[in-house]
Amino acid sequence: MRRLATGLLLLMTAVYVATRVAPAAWTWTAYVQAFAEAGMVGACADWFAVTALFRRPMGLPIPHTGIIPRNKDRIGEALGDFIANNFLTPAVLDARLRRLEPARRLADWLVTGDHAQVLAARVAAVLPDMIGAGAELRGLAGELVRRAARSRPVAPLAGRLLGWLWREPAVQRLVTRAIHRLADLGLEHEAFIQSRIAGETWKWLPKWVDRFLAEKFTRDLLRAANELRDPEHPWRRELDAAVEDFIRRLAEDPEFLARGEAMRDQLLADPALGRRLEGLWAELAERLAADPGARGALIAEALARGLRGLGAWLAEDPAARDRLDRWIRVAARRTLSSQRQAIGGFVAQVVAGWDAGEVTDRLELQVGRDLQYIRINGTLVGGLVGLAIFAVSRWLS
Repeated sequence: MRRLATGLLLLMTAVYVATRVAPAAWTWTAYVQAFAEAGMVGACADWFAVTALFRRPMGLPIPHTGIIPRNKDRIGEALGDFIANNFLTPAVLDARLRRLEPARRLADWLVTGDHAQVLAARVAAVLPDMIGAGAELRGLAGELVRRAARSRPVAPLAGRLLGWLWREPAVQRLVTRAIHRLADLGLEHEAFIQSRIAGETWKWLPKWVDRFLAEKFTRDLLRAANELRDPEHPWRRELDAAVEDFIRRLAEDPEFLARGEAMRDQLLADPALGRRLEGLWAELAERLAADPGARGALIAEALARGLRGLGAWLAEDPAARDRLDRWIRVAARRTLSSQRQAIGGFVAQVVAGWDAGEVTDRLELQVGRDLQYIRINGTLVGGLVGLAIFAVSRWLS
């Protein structure tokens, strides 16, 4: 493109020279000459403008030339600020992640083709090397676990986990099924329960009194268990209120907070825990090393089943996708958005470390083709403008 633009300038020059030596009787050559002369001016002016962006034209120390290499660091700072303030703000990240729907995309990716199998195979391939890497990796993993455990209060975290589990519809269905099963077991073994209760009463009571008391107690117990099948039963509501109160106390009560910290510190300081974890790690490394091919295949297959199950669950459960999307948005706001100024500074630092000549060459290769079109357009537009000015001047005179 540079040769094409330069060739057009040379063509305008040749036309101009040809019209200058043309016979004077050829009056139309004046118009062609005006076009060629203005085209040369436009081509030279745009060549200067384009060249001044990347370097000094002809090496001359003309002010305000070589703009990109002279302002490389400032361009990097502006680029970093632009990214930080236009791409990583909480509002932009939240809106973009809402449109992307990462949970749905993850589900589609996991259930499509052999993606889950390939990912599981790659994880299984590096797992034996990671586990068998030695004491240094074990120590690092243990230190990370200890630091993670000490980084957050235990009681509020347990309260949030218990609250999430208790309010999960699947858990409530599990509680209802357990109550149903308990009531059914009571009905199935009513005679056994009566006999056990009758056998625990005072020996001086008559047998018919024992049976009467056992039958009445058993009937009342089974009736209460049967009534608990109703989710709106007062006892069910009291149970729910008690669990919610316990969750609240875990999150707010200083006594629970202190107990949780003490239990955590006691558990982490227990040498037996460290020995058990060391034993589990060593046993896992030994089993993987004994038959890495077969173990790796088993691990890969188990991981693949888990990943496919995760994808199917997300694909079928819109509520789960919404929760995962919400967690991703919160994580993005707390990580990317809160560190956007640091990210912008990193971009500026990277650009500042580039060689000025290398940056210039890269940018020129990316946008240079369009800039050469500017030279071509400048030649043609300059020629047309010069021709118009010349024609108007002739007409006015």
